[in-house]
Amino acid sequence: MKMRPQPCPNCAVLGERVAMLEQQLAAALARIEQLEKELAAAKKNSSTSSKPPSSDIVKPPRPVKNAGKAGRKKRRCGGQPGHERHARKEFPPEEVKTAFVYEWTEESLGTEWEPLEEFKTLQQVDLVPKLFEVTEYRARLYRHRVTGEVIAVPLPEELVRGGLVGPRLSALIAYQKGACHMSYRVIETFLKDVLQLPLSTGQIAKVVGKASDALAAGYDELLFALPNQQVMNIDETGHPENGDRLWTWGFHVPGAQGFTAFHIDPSRGSDVLKAILGETFEGVIGCDYLSAYRKFLADAGASMQFCWAHLVRDVKFLTTLTDAVTRRYGERLLDAIKKLFHVWHRRDQMPEERWRREAEQVKTSLLKTARRPPQRTEAVNIANRFRKHADHYFRFLATPGVEPTNNAMEQRFRFVIIDRKVTQGTRGTTGRGWCERIWTVLATCAQQGRSAFSFLHDSILAHLTHQPPPSLLAASP
Repeated sequence: MKMRPQPCPNCAVLGERVAMLEQQLAAALARIEQLEKELAAAKKNSSTSSKPPSSDIVKPPRPVKNAGKAGRKKRRCGGQPGHERHARKEFPPEEVKTAFVYEWTEESLGTEWEPLEEFKTLQQVDLVPKLFEVTEYRARLYRHRVTGEVIAVPLPEELVRGGLVGPRLSALIAYQKGACHMSYRVIETFLKDVLQLPLSTGQIAKVVGKASDALAAGYDELLFALPNQQVMNIDETGHPENGDRLWTWGFHVPGAQGFTAFHIDPSRGSDVLKAILGETFEGVIGCDYLSAYRKFLADAGASMQFCWAHLVRDVKFLTTLTDAVTRRYGERLLDAIKKLFHVWHRRDQMPEERWRREAEQVKTSLLKTARRPPQRTEAVNIANRFRKHADHYFRFLATPGVEPTNNAMEQRFRFVIIDRKVTQGTRGTTGRGWCERIWTVLATCAQQGRSAFSFLHDSILAHLTHQPPPSLLAASP
């Protein structure tokens, strides 16, 4: 007769312990997954997110390519062997004030040498000892023979409005303050040490205020022209003011005939876009995926070109996650994006009809890949962008003049960010208005190939004489 197996008295206890351990293991695995996601987010840099490159300074320097290969030397600084030498052109004769000729006397030459009507020239540029001149305007006084009242002949209004500092020196001070990031104290020191011209910081502040008033009309002209532009890039960055966080908005109309305008506002929302561009905007806006632009897209019916550089960084972040399925999705999407831009860069190398066929093929393939994400939050978020706004990602393929990235506007923010770090922001509406106007002038003049100093001088002179101000819309060289 077979014996029935007797139940182990410890089996129930062991079963309960195994169940408890499995529960703890599941909780631990979930916690590990959460911590890995947080670690990946903490390791984001400028290549996997919208963080600025300056945030990457904690990273170790990249190794020099081919550093270990024998026989390879590091390239020296400066011009390389075989490159054509570039030398500056000489000043034309009309710009040469004094010329000195060095030659030997006939007695010292002997009979072996004869003089030529040619010279080896060395031109030297230097500052004159006195870099400014003082002009005095005298108004004769007259006394009334009966009442004793004393009056003066009225001086021209432009002289009275200009005050102590004339238009050209005012333009120099404004240029130092705006383009050179110099504080009032540093400008005061420069004028005293270099020009031997003592001016107080209060006087310098008045000069900058005068320059700001002179630039107001040209700045307003650009803001008025913005709603009528066909293509523009927009971006925003923080701006400190007395401990508060404001926002500097940048509007860039591309091309040598275009312009760049800046506006500082307490808001980062779509209300700023509506106030500047109007409730309806018929052009194309290149921008990142900030919610303010999507809100403006929904409310105003505008056409967008969402930045691919921002998207690529977000897709690259997927490839850094620990989840293998998400990583593979990110890698497949990156490959599809590379194929898209490979075709994009070959546009001028093939017939237009063939290019459009290939572009449509890679676009279809990319959308097919993007819209089939794994059920992971990060991957689904990327897929939803293409489900909702695919047309606003691929607009650059069909619309001339539209770039696939927002790099043009971001590049023009570099000067603004440097100025922000040096000056630590503004203290009120007066400083805010100065920053908006001078940043706009400097960026637009650089874009159009114009002299910002000359524009400053012409604007101040027109302001003092009640003449029409120069226009930043006129892209004259």
